[in-house]
Amino acid sequence: MGSAKTIVWFRRDLRIEDNPALAAAARDGNVFPVFIWCPKEEGQFYPGRVSRWWLKQSLVHLGKSLKSLGAELVLIKTQSTLTALQDCISATGATRVVFNHLYDPVSLVRDHSIKEKLVELGISVQSYNGDLLYEPWEIYDEKGHAFTKFDTYWDRCLHMQMEPVTHLTPWRLAPAAGIVEKCSVDELGLENEAEKSSNSLLGRAWSPGWANADKALTEFVEHHLVDYSKNRVRVGGQSTSLLSPYLHFGEISVRKVFQSVQMKQLMWAKEENSAGKESVLLFLRAIGLREYSRYLCFNFPFTHERSLLGNLKYFPWNADQTNFKAWRQGRTGYPLVDAGMRELWATGWLHNRIRVIVSCFAVKVLLLPWRWGMKYFWDTLLDADLESDILGWQYISGSLPDGHELERLDSPEVQGSKYDPEGEYVRQWLPELARMPTEWIHHPWDAPISVLQSAGVELGQNYPKPIIDIDLARERLTEAIFKMWEMEAAARASNSSGANEEVVDNTDDTENLHIPKVIVKERAPCPTYSSNDQKVPTNLNFRNGDPFPRKRPKYAEEEEERQQPDPLHNHDKVAGPLRVEEDECSTAESSAAKKQATSRCSFSVPQYCCSSSEGNPMQECETSDPKQPWKAQLDVEHS
Repeated sequence: MGSAKTIVWFRRDLRIEDNPALAAAARDGNVFPVFIWCPKEEGQFYPGRVSRWWLKQSLVHLGKSLKSLGAELVLIKTQSTLTALQDCISATGATRVVFNHLYDPVSLVRDHSIKEKLVELGISVQSYNGDLLYEPWEIYDEKGHAFTKFDTYWDRCLHMQMEPVTHLTPWRLAPAAGIVEKCSVDELGLENEAEKSSNSLLGRAWSPGWANADKALTEFVEHHLVDYSKNRVRVGGQSTSLLSPYLHFGEISVRKVFQSVQMKQLMWAKEENSAGKESVLLFLRAIGLREYSRYLCFNFPFTHERSLLGNLKYFPWNADQTNFKAWRQGRTGYPLVDAGMRELWATGWLHNRIRVIVSCFAVKVLLLPWRWGMKYFWDTLLDADLESDILGWQYISGSLPDGHELERLDSPEVQGSKYDPEGEYVRQWLPELARMPTEWIHHPWDAPISVLQSAGVELGQNYPKPIIDIDLARERLTEAIFKMWEMEAAARASNSSGANEEVVDNTDDTENLHIPKVIVKERAPCPTYSSNDQKVPTNLNFRNGDPFPRKRPKYAEEEEERQQPDPLHNHDKVAGPLRVEEDECSTAESSAAKKQATSRCSFSVPQYCCSSSEGNPMQECETSDPKQPWKAQLDVEHS
C-alpha cells in the first residue's frame, strides 16, 4: 500500500463491494471518503421525497460499513461541489480525487468541469466505470454511428467479450486525516419533519443499503428468477426483481447482477430447463434496457429535453392542467390507470407494466406532453432514474425508432382484463371499487345500476366517470397525428431551400436518419488521465451539415445565441432553447478552448411548464423556475 492521499467522491455508487473508485484508492494509500450534497446543482431534477428517503438510509448504511473498515464517510452540504472538493483537498493534503462515472447530461457537464479545474490545480483526477457493463463509447456500428435501436445495440453487447472483473472489497482502509466542515445525515436535509410519518411506512417494505441489496439479489436469483417469464406480466406480488432502487443508487453493481444471472443461465442450459432459460433472457434484456438508457443519454444528450426523432416537433399536445391533475391523483375513471397512479403516490413504486399503461394513457388518451409525465415520475418514484425515465417516456410516445407507434392506443379496460384478470390489484388500491364484481371491475360505467348500488359505487360521486370515452380519445389522437403531418408539410413547403427542417417518424427507414456519427475525442497523454476515464463524445461527419434529424432556421439560431442565458449561473430567468451545436456537445472540450463559451456548452435542463393557444399548438418550452403550479399543490392534493 502506498502513501498517497486520495479523496473518494461517492455519488450514486453507495457500496463497498465491486466499487472500482474505492478499490483504486484503498490500493494506493490513505482514503478520505466524502459524499457531497448540493441541492442547488440538482436543479429541477432535485430528487423526490421517497428517493431522498432511500438516499438517506443508504448513506447511513454506507457510513457504518466504511467506519468498520477504519474510515469515516464525511457528509458535506454545500452550494458548490467544486468548492467542497477543494476544501477537502486543502484539509487533507490529498493529491488525487477518484470517482465513478455518471452518464446523464447534467452530470457529464458538471463532472468534466470539476475535473478540468482540479487538474489545473495540479490534482490527479481519475474516474471509473462502476455503473455499466460497457461504457457508452465502446459500442458503435461498423460506420462509427451510435445505435438507435435497442435490439441491434444489445445484440452487439452480448457478442462482445466481457472480462469477469471484480474489484475486491477492501478489508481495511487507511484514513486520510483532515478536518473539514461536515454535517450529520439529518443535517443534509434529505428528509423534513412533515415527511417522516409517510416515510416510516417505506421502511416496512424496503431495506436500503448495499448489504441488503446483496440479499435482495440472492433472494431473486435463487427463488424468483426461474418464474420471471411467467410472473412478470402480473401486476401484483413478487413478480419483478425489485432491484431497480439498489441499482440506481449503486448499492449493487450491474456486473454482479449480470454474472449471477449468467451462472443460472449456464446451469439451466445444462439441465435443459426451458422456462428458466426464457426467464434469464428476458431478465438480461431488462438489464440491457438500463444500459441502453445511459447509452442514449450519453450519445444524444438532448433527449432529456426533446425526442430522439423529430416526429413530435409539431404534435398538438393538449396541455390541460385539469387532466394532468386527474391523472396524477388517480381520478381518470379508468380503474387500472387510477390504481397505478394511487400506488405510485402511496409507495413510490410501480410494476413496469403499469408504468407503461399509465404513461400511454397520459400521452395518447389525454395528449399530455410526455415531458410532464417524465418529470412527475422523477418526482415520485422510489427508483427515479433520469436515463431510464427518458427512455421509457420516449418509447411509449413513439419518439424512438423502435418505440411504440404513435397511433397505437390500447384500451385500459382490455389491459385490465389481461394483466389483472381477477381485479385484485384494482381492489387493493381503489377501495371504493372493492365490492365490484370481477365482471365489471375494469369498466364500472357499463355495469347495471343494481350492480353499482350493491357495490356501493356512485359514478361521479365516490368514483369518477371516465374522463374521456376511449373511442373519442382514439379519434382525437388520429386528428392530432393528421394535424402534425399537415404542419410538417406546411413547414417543408415554406422552406424554400428545403434544408431548414426535416421531421421524421417511426415509419421512416432509420438507416437514412440524420443521426450523427459519434467519435470519442482522444486526449493528449497526461498523468491525470487513464484508459478508465470518462470519454467526451463529439459528433462529426454530419450529412449535408445537418447534425440531427432537423435543423432550425439560421435566423432563429442567431436570435437564440444573442438571448441565451448562462444555464449554470442564471437560475432566475427563462432559459431559451439550446442551439443545435450545444445539444451535440456533452461536456466542454477543454477549459482553455471553452472559457469564452461557458454558457453555450452547458446543458439547460428544461422545466415542464407549457401552454397552448389556438393556432399555436403547445410548444416545448422551458423555464428555470423550480416551483410548478401543479408541484406546489402536490402535497395538499394527496394529504
